Formats: sequence, structure tokens, C-alpha cells
Amino acid sequence: MRLFRKGQRGTKLFYATDVHGSERTWKKFLNAGKFYGADALVMGGDVMGKLAIPIIREASGTHRATIHGRIERVDSDDGVAALRGRIGDLGFYDVVMDEDEYRVTQADPDAVERLFVRLATERLARWIDLAESRLAGTGIKVYATGGNDDLTEVMATMDRTDTQAFIACEDRAVPIDDEHVMISMPYVNPTPWRTPREADEPELAERIARLADGFADQAKVIFNFHAPPIDSTLDTCPMLDASTDPPGQVVRGGQPVLYGAGSTSIRASIERYQPMLGLHGHIHESQAAARLGRTVCVNPGSEYGEGILRGCLITIADGKVTSYQMTAG
Repeated sequence: MRLFRKGQRGTKLFYATDVHGSERTWKKFLNAGKFYGADALVMGGDVMGKLAIPIIREASGTHRATIHGRIERVDSDDGVAALRGRIGDLGFYDVVMDEDEYRVTQADPDAVERLFVRLATERLARWIDLAESRLAGTGIKVYATGGNDDLTEVMATMDRTDTQAFIACEDRAVPIDDEHVMISMPYVNPTPWRTPREADEPELAERIARLADGFADQAKVIFNFHAPPIDSTLDTCPMLDASTDPPGQVVRGGQPVLYGAGSTSIRASIERYQPMLGLHGHIHESQAAARLGRTVCVNPGSEYGEGILRGCLITIADGKVTSYQMTAG
């Protein structure tokens, strides 16, 4: 398989996934089109952060926040701004509140959930606005879907009628160019983490069939499915013991047990339909590319917590993947 080459004909895609709320990684993603000379940006899911961190205003005028188990204090507005920036780059949300408000909110699980949903919705809306402003006039479009960690009510923010550069593609078919179409599905097979959007394999198969059965020519279809196909090298990760909370690694002979955590239904659908390209994520540590029949499948992996954008540059033309190259930056 040839690597990406300047001037090669076809449509150039930049694919990334699993940014998990990271402000720095999302900004890098939006810049990737111009940087790599791509025609389109594709986001494969898990765009939401996982945690909201309160920045507590203390009686003394200082502020404190607990990040990765460590209490940090700042004593100026600039310090608070820097703290919020760090929290956002890590993929977390933040909210400034005083001690009393913090205690009341913490004691009310429903209030915590409402706050989390509000913060996640606000960030996603701002990210869409940023895509519109940065990509205006470039001709580059962003095609985005959610993943298993994303709440459906938050992902509804993507369905806007006022955007030109940003295109929501979750659970639907969208044209990528004049000849290629992409179908996207956020759901994954069951995990030990019991995330918001999981489904058993028969349901996944039904969801895929509803999207894929309408195409007479699968050769020009892209599958943007968040979960990778099982045992494809795109899904290799440590096995977890779901009976513990949180799930712990299964260790044998002093070594973590590795296995393929992908979906049997997604693999079967790729083998059945033989689309041109499979775009996958979900398993952060399993950056890989593989062929299943004629289908090129990629998982660029994710290091969002370190502010690193992992991606894959892919050129498609006439129903074929003519080149691909993994990237990191």
C-alpha cells in the first residue's frame, strides 16, 4: 500500500477519533485539513469528556480543584484561567462554584447529571461554531459522529441547520464527494464499563443492515463504525474483569491478558458488504490498519489525554483506497 503523496488524485480524508472532550486535540483536528492538505475531516466518535471538575471558590479568595487526585490551588484570575485551560486540554469540563453550592450539588446526583450534560452540550456547540469559523471559505468539511461514551441528548447538538462546514452523520448516510458515501454508527458491542451506547451483537447487525442494505454498489461506501471488527488487530487490548468495580486487568503468569475486544457483527458486515473503507476507533491503544477482503480498515488510536492528535490520512478514488498514512502530532 503506497503512502500519502502530494498531488495524488482523488479525495483526501483526515480521520481521527476518541478526542474525549480535549480542547487541544479538537483544535488540532480542525487544523489538520489545512496542515495535511485534506479535502475532508472525519471524526469517528467519543467526542464528549468523561468528567466535570469543580473549581471551588474558597472564603480566602483562592480557588482549588482536584486534578488526577491532586489538589491544586490558585490565587488570581489568571491562575483560574490557566487552571480551566489545563482542565479543558485534558478533556474534562469545569465549573466555578463556592463551597456551599459545591456541597449542595454534590449531594444531588440528578443535579450533577444535569450539570454534566449542560457543560458537555455547551462545549460541543462551541466546537461546532469553531469548526464553522475556522473552515469558512476553505471548502473543507467536518463529518462527525458520536461513539459509545457520548450521550444521545448531547449529540443532538450536532443536528443543526445553520452550518456549512460541519455535517452531522450519526446513524445516517452522507455523501463525501461526488461518488463516495459514508455511513456512520456510534454503538459498540458490550463493554465492562457499561457505557451509554452499547448493544448486543444482533442489534448491532440490525442497525448496520438498516444503513447498508440500501446501496447496490458497496464498493464506493465507507463504514464509519466506532467499534472495530473483532480479531482484526484494530481491537487488541487488555482483558478486563467486569466483576470488579472498576474493572481490573486480567493477569496470567504475571502478564496482562490481551484479546480482541471488537464486534463480531461489524466484522461480519464488512466481510458481507465489502465496503471500500472501514473507519474505526474505540480501542485507544490499538493503532493499526488491516485488510478484510477488499476492505481497508484503520484505527488511528488515541492519546487525547496527552494532547496528541493521532489520525490517518487516506486518499480514495474510484471506489478504492489508493493510499493511507498514520499521523501523530
